[in-house]
Amino acid sequence: MSTTATAAQRGPKRPSRPVVLLVPVPGTSAMHDLWAGTKLLVVFGISVLLTFYPGWATIGLMAALVLTAAWIAHIPRGAVPSVPRWLWIVLAIGGCTAALAGGTPMISLGGVEIGLGGTLHFLRITALSIVLLALGAMVSWTTNVAEIGPAVAILGRPLRVLRIPVDEWAVALALALRAFPMLIDEFQVLYAARRMRPKRIPTTRRARRQRRAIEVIDLLAAAITVTLRRADEMGDAITARGGTGQLSAHPTRPKLGDWVTLAITAVVGGAAVAIETLLLAA
Repeated sequence: MSTTATAAQRGPKRPSRPVVLLVPVPGTSAMHDLWAGTKLLVVFGISVLLTFYPGWATIGLMAALVLTAAWIAHIPRGAVPSVPRWLWIVLAIGGCTAALAGGTPMISLGGVEIGLGGTLHFLRITALSIVLLALGAMVSWTTNVAEIGPAVAILGRPLRVLRIPVDEWAVALALALRAFPMLIDEFQVLYAARRMRPKRIPTTRRARRQRRAIEVIDLLAAAITVTLRRADEMGDAITARGGTGQLSAHPTRPKLGDWVTLAITAVVGGAAVAIETLLLAA
């Protein structure tokens, strides 16, 4: 059977799902209606908990909490980006390298003692990283970018006693979050336009290096120009809407659902600490 027939039997190749940042999933749910400050507090609390108690019990409970939140928010499977092949290769190399460290527990295969300690540590760190990435993704999928700046300004209000410019930080964060997706789109368009331009095929290795250097310089110059133009347009829009103070001002405050969410997170976190403490004592 020919290669063409084999490819036809396999069907069309599924396109990879790109990483979509700072764009909420359409729809409404209890997770979408939560105050942005509540989500930031949950992410901060879970991150601190996993830092001091990075055990399997804590990771499992936090993963269950994240999966439950994704189910409540009706996050579709298509929102999860595809894992590139090179990342699987990196994980495989990292797992093989960690396996060489050995350690307890030990298993015996054909009279040879093999330590699984390094492999288990690598799997635990990988699982912890996935949980933290999923937490950030949940905030991105269920939160409007315009709500994060005001939430940071409200949460940082106690720091004003120390003369910390909380409002200025909130404005800078709000501007960065709003400009980030827009600049990504601009850079993708620039890169696509650059690839469509006709190119001369260099004949020597030195010519190929020079061509790559010239392309990088051209892309950087175009990116800086586009960024400055977008910044000027955003500045005019902010001035027309009342200045930067509007970016950190939002009437949203915690509601009953926010307090319930914080209480559930605290209970699950306390249960994880108790389980980890009992396991260490045993």
